[in-house]
Amino acid sequence: MTATDPALTALSQRWCALSLLHGRIESHIERALETRHGLSVREFSLLDVLSRQHSGPGGHLQMKQVADAVVLSQSATTRLVTRLEDRGLLTRYLCATDRRGIYTDVTEAGLTLLAEARPTNDSALREALDEAAKNPELAPLVQVVEGVTAPA
Repeated sequence: MTATDPALTALSQRWCALSLLHGRIESHIERALETRHGLSVREFSLLDVLSRQHSGPGGHLQMKQVADAVVLSQSATTRLVTRLEDRGLLTRYLCATDRRGIYTDVTEAGLTLLAEARPTNDSALREALDEAAKNPELAPLVQVVEGVTAPA
């Protein structure tokens, strides 16, 4: 295969369409969350991921797992956690069984803000997908996104 191979060109075009869809969705959600709740998409995602933790075995995420879940580097995730901790939305504490481990929990204020922001996130996502579905290049990708079922 060469760089001008039609299969590579088509693959590249599909990748660009996927990137475009992601960017449009993220921008739309970002504007809605920031305007109504003072949250970025990353902050919302972090609160959402951390709110799903539980006190059972393996229920708390280490910072690397959190970073992977919100698709950020560990250093960017740590900065994000610090910002939300400064706002009183998160709290950090040492792991009881491994003093090197630091866990993060969502505070009551964080859970309240997350609950208030979730409908905004969901409706902005729906609006962005509906708008993207009108674009012939993006419509097939929207159908794929809508057809994916979440793991149990």
